[in-house]
Formats: sequence, C-alpha cells, structure tokens
Amino acid sequence: MKPSLDEKQKTLLNQFLAANNVTLSKETLDKLYGYADLVVETKEFGNLISPKDSEKFLSRHIADSLIPFIYINGMLDSSRTLCAQNDTGKSSSPEGNSKFKIQNSELNSPDSNCELCIDNFKLTWADMGSGAGCPVFPLAIAMPNVKFYAVEPRNMRVKFMQMAKEKLHLDNLTVVGKRFETAGLANLDFISCRALSTFENDWERAKVGLKKGGIFATLKSYHNVEELEGNPAIHIQKYNLPEEEQLYAFVTRGNE
Repeated sequence: MKPSLDEKQKTLLNQFLAANNVTLSKETLDKLYGYADLVVETKEFGNLISPKDSEKFLSRHIADSLIPFIYINGMLDSSRTLCAQNDTGKSSSPEGNSKFKIQNSELNSPDSNCELCIDNFKLTWADMGSGAGCPVFPLAIAMPNVKFYAVEPRNMRVKFMQMAKEKLHLDNLTVVGKRFETAGLANLDFISCRALSTFENDWERAKVGLKKGGIFATLKSYHNVEELEGNPAIHIQKYNLPEEEQLYAFVTRGNE
C-alpha cells in the first residue's frame, strides 16, 4: 500500500507532529506523502528502502527526518518573539514552542534588524550522505524558504533524488552528486546527516563547511551517542518515534 493511502501511518505522523506543537498545511503534508510514495514505489533506481521499513515510512522515516525542523521552527519562533518584545520594550527569554533548546546565539540574535523575523530567511543547509533523501527532502518540503543541498556520491541515489525533486517541484533543493568533502559547499548555516557514521567523524567532515556560528545537526540512536552526555559543546535531545521501542537522539554542535 502506498504511504499516502495508509490512514494509520498518516494518523501516527500527525499525532507525532501535534505532540511536538507542529501544524503543517495540507499542501505540505500532501507533498510529504508524495515523497514517501516515490521512495516506496519507485524501483528503477534499485532498492531504496527495505520492505519492512516501507510499511512504516511515514511514522519512522518522515517523522525522524522532521526532528530538525521541529528544532529550527522552535528557534525561529523564539527569535520572532524576542524581536517583538524588543519592539515593545519588554525583556524576557522565551523558550518557544519547541522541546529543543536554542544552541546558536548568532542565528538566534534579536539584533540585526530582526533578520529572522521575515518569511524569507535565506538560510543555507547541506545534508551529507542523503541517500534516497532522508532527512533533506522532508526538511526542504517543510521549510521552502531555506536553500537545501542534498549531497550524495552514489549515482543511482542521485538520479532518484533528481527525479523526485522535479516531480515535487522543490525549487529550494539542489542535488549534488559528490562526496561532501569535494562538493565545494562552504559558509553554511546548517549541515546535517542521519545515521551516517560516528558523531566525531561526522563533525570533522561537517565543520569545515560551516560558517562561524553555524550548526551541525545529526540524528542517531541514543545508545550510539550517550557517551557524549556532559560535553558542554554538544547538545543531546532524546526523543521517541511512533511505535518504535528504541530511544533516539538529536545531536547538535555549534561552530564557535
């Protein structure tokens, strides 16, 4: 069954978003369902996902891919509130709607004429080792005003993402068929990856492409990063996914 026709999966995804104080438009949800259909149904580029994971693509992979969106959405909400309070002469430090704490002082600054309070944020975001497009496609769908780069060296995955980008009309997404180290991307606001390597290896690859004050964000199983707890440079937010037993972690580190 296509993900777009699986009502249980759609319900689980929407319940997950609601629990994290996120509401997406019907247009955005339909585009997420459309992307899920492409991953599950498209066979010409090889096996993009296992049959077991196909059955829970919305509740497992789309939900997981949207975790960074929940974070950045909360960060921008907080920045908007700070800007509004500055305009009215109030002074406080709201946490916003997100469960994730704000880690980046430069992007969260209420100064610079409230740059984060406009609709077109002009942020740049690269995803390393994008594979078939998680998390970068769901993120690009949810944040159309952010410029995304899906960086992936495997040719068949690149061809699939190019096809999916065109079908979904994702004008804010560029597919780069190279390794991140040779992609020529620099001065980025965000770099992400999902279950790519160890945190240390991923960070070493990512940090050279980050601007000062930029954020590296990765999604991993918590047991793979629990030894990082207590490191003041690293923030770990534990979370659960619908009908999944294991504990997951959203890990961020700023480029000071």
